[in-house]
Amino acid sequence: MFERTPLTIGLAALMFLATHAMPVQAGETSIILQSTTSTANSGLYDYILPIFKKKTGIQVHVVAVGTGQAIKNAKNGDGDVLLVHAKSAEEKFVAEGFGVKRFDVMYNDFIIVGPPIDPAKIGGMRDALAAFGKIAEAKAVFASRGDNSGTYKKEMSLWKAAGLDPAKASGKWYRETGSGMGATLNVGVGMGAYVMTDRGTWISFKNKAGLKILVEGGDKLFNQYGVILVNPKMHAKVKTHEGQAFIDWIIGEEGQKAIAGYKLGGQQLFFPNAQPGS
Repeated sequence: MFERTPLTIGLAALMFLATHAMPVQAGETSIILQSTTSTANSGLYDYILPIFKKKTGIQVHVVAVGTGQAIKNAKNGDGDVLLVHAKSAEEKFVAEGFGVKRFDVMYNDFIIVGPPIDPAKIGGMRDALAAFGKIAEAKAVFASRGDNSGTYKKEMSLWKAAGLDPAKASGKWYRETGSGMGATLNVGVGMGAYVMTDRGTWISFKNKAGLKILVEGGDKLFNQYGVILVNPKMHAKVKTHEGQAFIDWIIGEEGQKAIAGYKLGGQQLFFPNAQPGS
C-alpha cells in the first residue's frame, strides 16, 4: 500500500501520486483503490487492509487524493475501486456508466474547529449554517481546503445553504489553501483560523496546538462514505474479480467489524453502515 501522504505535501506531489501507481511485484494479486486523504491520513487503511490481505491474498494499493481527483482518476481507468465521500458525485459517476454500483460503507461527521478565543462566538453550536453565518458576520479568519475534495464540496454546500458566498472574501478573511485536510489544519493552527474538517482526520491530527472543536452534531454535518467498482465495460484492465472481492469484504460482516474496531485513543473514527443487499 502507498505510504500515507505527509500532512505538508504539496499539490504537485499529490497529483503525482494520483497518476503513478506503486509497482506491483511479480506474481502479486493486487488492486488500486482510488480514495480520499481523510481515510488514508486517519490510519484506517493501515489497520484494515492487512486483515483483508490475510484473508484473500489481495494487496490493495491506495491512491489518496481529494474526492474530486479520485473520481477523475477512476473515470480515466486509473484504479479498480473507488472509495470516497461525496454521495451525489458518486451517484453521478455510476449514472454516467463509469461505476457498476454504489454501496454505503461507513460514516462519521464533519466538525468546525477553531481558536480558543472564538472570535465569532460559535462554541457549543450544533447548527452549522448559523455558525457559518456568524463567522462571515464577524469576518473571522476561515481556512478552507479550496480544492475539489469531498470536504470542500460539503463546505461549499453549507455556505450556499446559509445564503453566503465566501468567495467574495477570498484572500481576506476567507483563505483557500488548495491543499489536503492535514495541511489545511496546519494553516488553521498557524493563523488561528476556523476550519471545517472530518472527525477522523481531526482525531488522528497531532498538531492541534490551540485549536479545539467548536461546532459538532446535527444532520447537516453527516459524512457518508461509499464504495464503487470501476466499470470494466469502460476500462477493460479493471480487475473485476479482485475489486469486487474487496467490496464484498468491506461491506460484509468482517470488513464492517474491522472498520468499527479501528480506534485512536479509545475514540472510534468511522462507523460502519453498509447494507450489502441494497
